[in-house]
Amino acid sequence: MAEAKNGSRVHLAYEGDIAVITIDNPPVNSSIEAVRRGILSALADIDVEQTRAVVLTGAGRNLMAGADLRELEDEPTEPTLPQVTSALEACPLPVIAVVKGYALGGGLELALACDVRLATANATVGLPEVTVGIIPGAGGTQRLPRAVGVSTALNMIVTGKPVNAAKALELGLVDHLLRETDAQAQHAEVLSFACGYKGGKRPLSSRAVPREEKAALKALAHKLIASCRGLPAAAVAAEVVLAADELSFADAIVRERSHFLALRGSESAKALRYLFFAERTEPYTPEQQVAGRTLERIAVMGAGTMGSGIALCALNAGYTVDLIDLNPDALEAGVSRIKSELEREVDRQRLSAHNRDATLTRLRATQDIQVVSNADLVIEAIIEELGAKQSLINKLAALVREDTLLATNTSYLDIDKIAVGISHPERVLGLHFFSPAHRMSLLEVVRGSSTRDETLCTALKFADRLKKKAIVVNNSWGFVGNRLYAAYRRQCEFMLEEGASPEQIDAALESYGFAMGPFKVADMSGLDIAWRMRQQTADTRHQRRYVGIADLICEAGRLGRKTAKGYYLYSDDNQPRTDAAVAEIIAHYRLEKGIEPKPFSREEIQQRAVLALINEALLLLGEGVCQRPEDIDIALVHGYGFPRWRGGPIFIARQMGLTELNAALDRFVDASGKGQERGDAVLIKLDANSAKE
Repeated sequence: MAEAKNGSRVHLAYEGDIAVITIDNPPVNSSIEAVRRGILSALADIDVEQTRAVVLTGAGRNLMAGADLRELEDEPTEPTLPQVTSALEACPLPVIAVVKGYALGGGLELALACDVRLATANATVGLPEVTVGIIPGAGGTQRLPRAVGVSTALNMIVTGKPVNAAKALELGLVDHLLRETDAQAQHAEVLSFACGYKGGKRPLSSRAVPREEKAALKALAHKLIASCRGLPAAAVAAEVVLAADELSFADAIVRERSHFLALRGSESAKALRYLFFAERTEPYTPEQQVAGRTLERIAVMGAGTMGSGIALCALNAGYTVDLIDLNPDALEAGVSRIKSELEREVDRQRLSAHNRDATLTRLRATQDIQVVSNADLVIEAIIEELGAKQSLINKLAALVREDTLLATNTSYLDIDKIAVGISHPERVLGLHFFSPAHRMSLLEVVRGSSTRDETLCTALKFADRLKKKAIVVNNSWGFVGNRLYAAYRRQCEFMLEEGASPEQIDAALESYGFAMGPFKVADMSGLDIAWRMRQQTADTRHQRRYVGIADLICEAGRLGRKTAKGYYLYSDDNQPRTDAAVAEIIAHYRLEKGIEPKPFSREEIQQRAVLALINEALLLLGEGVCQRPEDIDIALVHGYGFPRWRGGPIFIARQMGLTELNAALDRFVDASGKGQERGDAVLIKLDANSAKE
């Protein structure tokens, strides 16, 4: 094999009359300037008179996993990826792409610019640019519709969801699946294909877009955009893809590039890149180097909705799980929930029947609490009552090994009080799962006053295996997530008292991008839960502003979806409908309090709700509850439906100048009234551009 290197990131070699261009930019062959320059140099160096075809591949597991997002922080540098894709199309020789591992974003655009696409069986392809606030910018919005049709391209580009190799072959996105899995044998198979290839140049840019009914395409685009909850790039992506059969390829890629460049510097793109990097930073760094232990057997105490959901999480992660409940009916119901969820995954073709059965063989359901003696980690998930949890943890501590971790799934309670009096309190921590536990990605790992670093590191290793997004928090009422949400909900109740309606507040916050408005969330969760908590703290109610509307609604027997009425009315479809009776309750309350209702704009509702989150975030930082400011944004995005493309309250606050942020916090405190503490804006590092004042 004759080889010539074009820089350190791309190599050109010859296998007989086949030129092989190999991208070599570990670990994932991401697109950087050196890679793009290397591909262009390799193409220019090929002796076209002596060469039959060109193979484009990647060293290691991937062709090209996508762009290096750090490049998007700066102005584009030449050569750009569109220049590379144009050069691949313009190459007089047929170019055969070897799609392997992850070929996402720029990686797939690179492959689409080639004449033939071979794929390994484990390849994953997609154009997920909308998930980082941009659209494909190197011809992807125009070549993909020509390969697979506009409707499929809309689904892939607007949602950003990738497809596997088998699906890509079915769609016509790749031309051939490679059979070999061994690297050397696979390379030989690729060369054999290239030597036998007689199809010539087949650029997608010259292919006609398959005809589809325009009205149906527009309806599909509208549906997909709605599912993205206001993400700006989604609407732009749909518009550009729909233009594929309206404009020439040349005109359409000019439009695509223009939108790409406009979006890359947008606030939503910055927010999404910020979260991308924040989520990939280690959630906790111990003071001294310590490795977390590997857990094998998990015990879950309590087979209710939360306990069975936690058990299912652990089962799906490959653990052996003991699910324990002293109540036989509760235990049976918990096992039934687990079986039903697994069956649902089989019906959706996300799980094979064989794997379902294998999963269930690792589940041990029992009423015998003694089995915890075999566990590496025990998680209690019983009722949210301090005495009950204290009693159970003390009993468990006497049954398990000294090195067995003891975790409480409490949402609000003090874990130090739960663990009081037990031996080896350094192994006790909180693992606060969010409901439904097997679906929600957030996990709060709560450190008590005695919890040691090894315990935290072991818990984080466990969380990683569960595929949870873990944040480490210190022991405090409501920890991070629930305390933030309580401040947000309280501010919404203030606006309800002042003149806004539940429907108006929910609509404003859903249009902002929240998955669901606060009053719809309250109905879904059940209004009686918060009602009981308010009753338990009635003796301290006088210390801050208190809105009694929720109490009146509960006293009227309106407890949410479970009673078919709460802030809204519900029928069999569980869809919320406005109820005049709620408006009457609110109007009567205001009348008794002497409150003259005032009008609210959508923007004012959104601003006050977000400022409530910013202010509470600052209070949490001031109290040292969070390990990192970014954890606040991660918690809200992964646990509470905060729109990813908004970044989170910390990100938003950082974009504001100090003068603007302080003025906004002052207005917020004035509007919130009695007992409202004010956060300290200097606790976060402001964005460099906004902090110049």
